[in-house]
Amino acid sequence: MGVEVDAQSYTREQRQQYREKVRQDLDVFERMLTTQQFEFDRPMTGLEIELNLVDGDYQPHFANAQALAAIADPEFQTELAQYNIELNVPPRPLPGDSAIELEDELRVSLNAAEAKAREVGSWIVSIGILPTIMPEHFTGDWISANNRYTALSDSILGARGEDIHLEIEGPTGERISQYCDSIGPESACTSVQLHLQVPPGDFAAHWNAAQALVAPQLALAANSPFLFGKRLHAETRIELFTQAADTRPIEFKNQGVRPRVFFGERWITSIFDLFEENSLYFPALLADVTDEDPTAMFEAGEAPSLAELRLHNGTVYRWNRPIYDTVKGRPHLRVENRVLPAGPTIVDTLANAAFYYGAIRKLAEADRPVWTKMSFSAAESNFREAARLGIDAKLYWPGFGDIGADELVLRHLLPLAHEGLTEWGVSVAVRDRYLTIIEERARRGVNGATWQTDAVAAFEARGSDRVTALKQMLAAYVDNMHTNEPVHTWPLP
Repeated sequence: MGVEVDAQSYTREQRQQYREKVRQDLDVFERMLTTQQFEFDRPMTGLEIELNLVDGDYQPHFANAQALAAIADPEFQTELAQYNIELNVPPRPLPGDSAIELEDELRVSLNAAEAKAREVGSWIVSIGILPTIMPEHFTGDWISANNRYTALSDSILGARGEDIHLEIEGPTGERISQYCDSIGPESACTSVQLHLQVPPGDFAAHWNAAQALVAPQLALAANSPFLFGKRLHAETRIELFTQAADTRPIEFKNQGVRPRVFFGERWITSIFDLFEENSLYFPALLADVTDEDPTAMFEAGEAPSLAELRLHNGTVYRWNRPIYDTVKGRPHLRVENRVLPAGPTIVDTLANAAFYYGAIRKLAEADRPVWTKMSFSAAESNFREAARLGIDAKLYWPGFGDIGADELVLRHLLPLAHEGLTEWGVSVAVRDRYLTIIEERARRGVNGATWQTDAVAAFEARGSDRVTALKQMLAAYVDNMHTNEPVHTWPLP
């Protein structure tokens, strides 16, 4: 959910000052793009993994403050709800055996964190939506003790002027329809964010490529089929997050006001397009103002932090978000890919990452790129279809027409991913380990969503009711998660 802020609420004067500062930052950023030297010595990647805490009965455990105190590792931080934590992985170069080294490091880190968290009664689960979460879990003291989270919740509800209405129907006819008096359900959406550092001139091509790629990414990696006891979309997290963070009352929706969780509406020609849209279309949710004078810093040859612009950007929830940041006084740009769910295993997560980093390179560098042959609305339709049906989705792709997501990956995108990783300088061992997992998922038609759905059906066939079956499934899921075997190999209970 981003960096901490100083206040939980803001005056009208503070909001006005903040808007003016965002506009000043935007003007400076535009000047920087044409004159400033941005950091890009080698391809750097980053990874964030959102996680859930459960108790011994596989129910959400609202104890992240105690768990984080026990873990005592600065790479683990709070997230929105007290049953959420986040693991932030330091940036690293992409080439060589880096991914295999990262897999080993992540397993050691998570196993150590799990051992410490168990001392306070918490178990760590990596999954898109915790299957045992229910509406009643948000009636008590659920939110993490950070100003940012309280301010966001209050601002979203204040902008709406009414409770949040969740209405989601799955392809089998199961549905939820209910009102929520907080953004608590948003916390059920636990994801993986992939970062890729790119030079300014290449940003638009990489963002456009990422937008085209989200649908096959999501179809192969879906892992969120259950919410509040109902079997909904293969990746219910997408629609849940869209609705739970929506600042618009129904009248604004009817007028066509843009949603805060935003796929976008056009292919871009510059990263500036996205930051400008954010400042033009979306009112501030948070309004912390710093003393930085970005114009003076820029004219002195320094890289300003552009704190207000970055804070605002962090409250517009694009599935591929533009990132401006500075490290040791040097500015850089990143594409933050936010579409993937957490889990099921570390090896699955890194397989998803390898597929993304390989495919995006080839798509971005194509002589006639995919976004010149496909409308933006077709890309968004693909995205919605992939979220709803997962690995069974039919997608539109230039040169193939309407094609199954699995077939599109096997025939076209997987070979591109191999070529892209080769061009990044990634080792054969990395390519074989992780892209083989993507290939087998596509061949077998098995991902986290299908495994969860089939496991629950198996428990129900033996007489368990839905609530019991979800708990039984989650227990089996956790056991398999700890093996680090890819989900397509998991036996059904």
